[in-house]
Amino acid sequence: MRTRRETVTVAVADGGFDMDLWTPERGGGPGLLLIQEIYGVGTYIRKVAEDLAGLGYVVGAPDLFWRLQRHWQADHDDEGLADSLKMGSRFDFELGVADSEAALGALSALPEVTGGTGLIGFCLGGSLAYALAARTHPAAVVSFYGSMVPDAVGLMDRIDAPVQFHFGGQDPYIPRDKVAQVERAVAGRDGMEIHVQEAAGHAFHNFDAPRFYHAEAAEAGWRLAAGFLARHLPAD
Repeated sequence: MRTRRETVTVAVADGGFDMDLWTPERGGGPGLLLIQEIYGVGTYIRKVAEDLAGLGYVVGAPDLFWRLQRHWQADHDDEGLADSLKMGSRFDFELGVADSEAALGALSALPEVTGGTGLIGFCLGGSLAYALAARTHPAAVVSFYGSMVPDAVGLMDRIDAPVQFHFGGQDPYIPRDKVAQVERAVAGRDGMEIHVQEAAGHAFHNFDAPRFYHAEAAEAGWRLAAGFLARHLPAD
């Protein structure tokens, strides 16, 4: 399926930032806000956006590092990881949530978006999507290995959307006992589910990062995410 890519500007009180858009071949569909990892809106996020558009979604990927450096992105090697960690340490999380909320509003307002809007985020984006879900009303949320989730499980009480969490059982950044906190918090909550790929580490879906990518876990996680979105935010 061919997709169309363009860029729009999202206005906020102190300026504006770019959001790349991917529209499915049929010209419209439900919206998905794709929230970036610490590498920026780079090759990996763009490919994920294409894959989601191929499923029938209108995908928006906002440039959330714009306050630090517009259109910043890093390679998925050791130097790029080091640079990304430094960039992430300078990132204002609360402003990032506010910018994501503005981007969600801009995406939802597009005439191409029909049938609701959801959130999906990876790494930093997994945390931002979770936090944003507590202050908005998305149709569905998919959070991949968000490091702030275990210490903020209380936010679940403020989320009225279906949420799917993904973690790796061997994640050095999110220890297994932290993941277990999320498992306990999710248990018994309608519309919420958690999947742990026990053999995988952090960022296991990132096929551009050899140090993190775990093919089996990536395939399983993507299949679960696509199925979850199809149930709660159908694109057909």
